Amino acid sequence: MTQSENDTAWPDHKPTALLVLADGTVLEGFGLGAEGQAVGEVCFNTAMTGYEEILTDPSYAGQLITFTFPHIGNVGTNDDDIETVNMAATPGARGVILRTAITDPSNYRATKHLDQWLKARGIIGLSGIDTRALTALIRSKGMPNAVIAHARDGEFDLHGLKEEAREWPGLEGMDLVPMVTSGQRFTWDETPWLWEKGFGRQDKPEFNVVAIDYGVKRNILRLLAGVGCKVTVVPATTSSEDILAMKPDGVFLSNGPGDPAATGKYAVPVIQDVIKSGTPTFGICLGHQMLGLAVGAKTRKMHQGHHGANHPVKDETTGKVEITSMNHGFAVDESTLPTGATQTHISLFDGSNCGIQLDGKPVFSVQYHPEASPGPRDSHYLFQRFADLMRQNKSA
Repeated sequence: MTQSENDTAWPDHKPTALLVLADGTVLEGFGLGAEGQAVGEVCFNTAMTGYEEILTDPSYAGQLITFTFPHIGNVGTNDDDIETVNMAATPGARGVILRTAITDPSNYRATKHLDQWLKARGIIGLSGIDTRALTALIRSKGMPNAVIAHARDGEFDLHGLKEEAREWPGLEGMDLVPMVTSGQRFTWDETPWLWEKGFGRQDKPEFNVVAIDYGVKRNILRLLAGVGCKVTVVPATTSSEDILAMKPDGVFLSNGPGDPAATGKYAVPVIQDVIKSGTPTFGICLGHQMLGLAVGAKTRKMHQGHHGANHPVKDETTGKVEITSMNHGFAVDESTLPTGATQTHISLFDGSNCGIQLDGKPVFSVQYHPEASPGPRDSHYLFQRFADLMRQNKSA
């Protein structure tokens, strides 16, 4: 084969996107979504469905998501699957890393191509790299800090990108909740989506619930409404006096991003006051971690985190194993749980803590996401458990 024939057969595609790791490693690919650059922590997510929910989950603020499933974007996007409640806030993930290019959507619910959707939300994307190799790197070395950059002309300041990745301090010690929490209180009555019916409304609530918004997802609020709650969502910095003045039947501690120890500096005293009041309390993810801090436990940064929709968790109170959706890079250190706080759930992947309850008190939390949609529904019972606690507390 002549040189000219070779050039025709294998054209030299200039990379239009880079992933630059803090150790100086550079991965070249092809850009998608918004142009520009963003710094964050690289994690991998093993879910085969729900990429729009994942990309709009406020818990992913400060992170660059590598999808291990190769076909991302083939069902398009739509407004119903967005999980961000505060639309004015940072839109969750800072970047997305894919194996293959985005194909045209093929789904009756699709209203927009994923590439257009990423551009509209300012999320930078990269495709064409070996995501299996990147996942293996994270498994062996942990979640690296990195910069993702996209430029259509393929021109990059490589030195500057390496320096930015190297100097970014990382998520440990970082409070990201102010980026995603709501600016003011509001009420929520939308109930879960039903086939051929869409979302409903809760017009006969049995319970008054205050949800503290550390980065809450829409489907959490829908499931609370679905079990009979009128939900009042309040900003993360709302005082315990203001929360208890609303005379809630229950308080919900939401998911969210960043280091729980950093957010806990202002959140933990509020949670402690709520517990002392005897109000039934339910926490998920970051809310779970901060409940742990509120009772005297400690949290720790995980090596690779848990991100996916296929994580087995054992309920130690019943022996039941649930398949769950997870998204966390920090965990409650089970060895530091004090007397009076009982571990209820554990990960069957690594034995890490996934749930606690306070002995003799209507207070419990889980590390995983029982509300995930699409995703496993094994853990929806937790919302009913919260409702039952509120009902028992009211009757008492």
